[in-house]
Amino acid sequence: MSHHRLPPLSALRAFEAAARLGRMTAAADELSVTPGAVSRQVRQLEQHLGVALFDGTKARPTLTPAARVLQPVLTTAFAHIADAVREVSDGSRGPVDVACFSTLTVKWLIPRLFDFQARHPGIEVRLRTTEAGTGAGPTHSDVAITAEDSREDQGAPGSGTTARLFGEHLGPVLSPVLAERVALREPADMASPALPPLLLQTRTRRNAWAMWAAATGVPLPTAAPTGPEFEHYYFTLEAAVRGLGVAVAPWHLVMDDVQGGRLVAPLGFVASGFDYVLRRRAGAQPRLDVFCAWLQAQASANPIPPGPQAG
Repeated sequence: MSHHRLPPLSALRAFEAAARLGRMTAAADELSVTPGAVSRQVRQLEQHLGVALFDGTKARPTLTPAARVLQPVLTTAFAHIADAVREVSDGSRGPVDVACFSTLTVKWLIPRLFDFQARHPGIEVRLRTTEAGTGAGPTHSDVAITAEDSREDQGAPGSGTTARLFGEHLGPVLSPVLAERVALREPADMASPALPPLLLQTRTRRNAWAMWAAATGVPLPTAAPTGPEFEHYYFTLEAAVRGLGVAVAPWHLVMDDVQGGRLVAPLGFVASGFDYVLRRRAGAQPRLDVFCAWLQAQASANPIPPGPQAG
């Protein structure tokens, strides 16, 4: 159906309200018109479509099969229109859509969101996770948190603005119980031939151990760890907490566990060469200004990672 043959918007709106609320009088109250006006609009829509939309009596109308198809589509469409109108009419209203790596969301962002909600109860934050590569911008979100190689020129941020949050530092972590058995006291201990089956791996970042070895200059006992592999970092970190092996992890993902005594980091952490950055949608939108300022303050409050142990 071409756009010029669409039914009148007022008729669609009257039907959607009546179908959703179940009564013409309720729809009239919502739309600030008379019940008769709603009935006329619904009849106009039925004539335009050539199908009946309501069965039953005026007191207890029921939806026809055609109406059950049409109503949810219209409800969703009107909700999108309302969101868009709010977005362009008042930048201080509406939710903040945030895209973030899944483990960063679970281990760093969500534990801190209570502070934002306490400070700004009128701003809703909607989270979605992404495993996109570095440099991903807020294409379908207001704010995106991603990782970029600090040694490369990232160029212009495109249609949004960008800001550095913190540098990434990698280090081996393991449970206190396993630490007593493995006894990692200096980086050279990582060369032990007994370690490969204990070196946990993450499918989404298989090069993490190689990056740590390159940053520290400490060769691993084999070219590739042979320990269990997990789908996501948060699985790997939970396995480390439970004593299943040694994980190499970014400080910002494990600092709460290290400070809480659930993990130990006997060899400290070294810079990986990556930075975590935020990219936000361009334009004057006060709620994004508030969220991004809070996010940068949280990043600045990260404890300094312990440095590598001398070998």
